[in-house]
Amino acid sequence: MSADGNWKITISTPMGPQEMTVAIATQGETFTGKAQSPMGDMDFSGKVAGDTLTWSADITKPMPLTLEFDAKVEGDKMTGNVKLGAFGNAPLNGTRI
Repeated sequence: MSADGNWKITISTPMGPQEMTVAIATQGETFTGKAQSPMGDMDFSGKVAGDTLTWSADITKPMPLTLEFDAKVEGDKMTGNVKLGAFGNAPLNGTRI
């Protein structure tokens, strides 16, 4: 599994779909990433386990919140879940660009 590259990711939140472009670079069992979205840019890092990526991100817009990502990569598709703190979960879908 190689998640390396650029991805367009959509998170289906209660506030509507949130889109971002993410660049991922794996190295063994870890990876680094940079996300760009209308809510701002952020760097993050996470873990690789087989075809699954996990990471968390602290956001401040539209409110302070820690997002916890769990995404599976299959070829040029990414699917998964984002834990939205006290606001439940939201599905994640992505395509390599």
